[in-house]
Amino acid sequence: MMRKHLAPFVALLAVGLAALTACGSTPQAPQPARAAATNSPTTPAAADDLSLLPGTAKSNNSQAGTGDWALPDGGVAPEAVRQTTQKWVQLTASRAGDLDPVVVNGAGLTLYRFDKDSNNPPTSNCSGDCAATWPPVTVTPGGKIFIAGVKKAAVGTVRRADGTRQVTINGWPVYRFAKDTKRGDTLGQGVGGTWFGVTPTGGKAGAPTDDQTTPDAGGSTAPPATSAVLFDDANFSDNGASQGAAGSGCQNLSRPGVASSVAAPGSLKLWTGPNCTGRSMVINGDVADLATIGFDDAVASVRFN
Repeated sequence: MMRKHLAPFVALLAVGLAALTACGSTPQAPQPARAAATNSPTTPAAADDLSLLPGTAKSNNSQAGTGDWALPDGGVAPEAVRQTTQKWVQLTASRAGDLDPVVVNGAGLTLYRFDKDSNNPPTSNCSGDCAATWPPVTVTPGGKIFIAGVKKAAVGTVRRADGTRQVTINGWPVYRFAKDTKRGDTLGQGVGGTWFGVTPTGGKAGAPTDDQTTPDAGGSTAPPATSAVLFDDANFSDNGASQGAAGSGCQNLSRPGVASSVAAPGSLKLWTGPNCTGRSMVINGDVADLATIGFDDAVASVRFN
């Protein structure tokens, strides 16, 4: 008798379990959403994945044959070389030909801006054949931009139509000229009445209305600097050695009495003696030639506020 009553019960239980399973009473764990691709040309560039470092590629011990050094004689880079060139970019305020100041790259090649571009918003209107003649200065995500004599706040990037990221100065996209093949060449200056060397402030090199940074001997309205790079040669040249100083208060230089130019993102005080003694002067940011203020080969220490 027990078996006769138990059989219908087991059958009923099996039917109930099947019904519960069909209704989804045991839900599966949701699958995680697949992350969107980050290499899409429409993906906005992140501001925090680039390193903006004071000084030059040389003073930051960059690897030979990379970045701007991968194409020292200009021209147009093959694809494999182009990937290497994008590892780092150098922006140095310097002199090239009759242009002073003008921004050059780590190989000393002049950098340019294009009047048909826009800086508000930053927009490049040079592609195709134009970009073959005027290679855009591009940097890969996670790359480095070394700056000497150019304000950190002025440096940025803009996404090009091909998805690469072009370096900008005050919003203006920056280019090389493929026919410039050696340090000091300015063959692209004035081409078509629209191409000009780019200044450290994003202006046109040689234009008298460009806003230049000048030293201020009587006091400074610039924010205080917390670091500086001092170059042995004038015009922030990478031909000679350089040294850095950073921190708060007085900082003695490791090699006193050799600096001829200073790149600093704000105001600081120069001293001719150790421990901030001797003759002094407040400078308001970059000084391309310390001889103009009587401090060439004379700086022994600096004071940061």
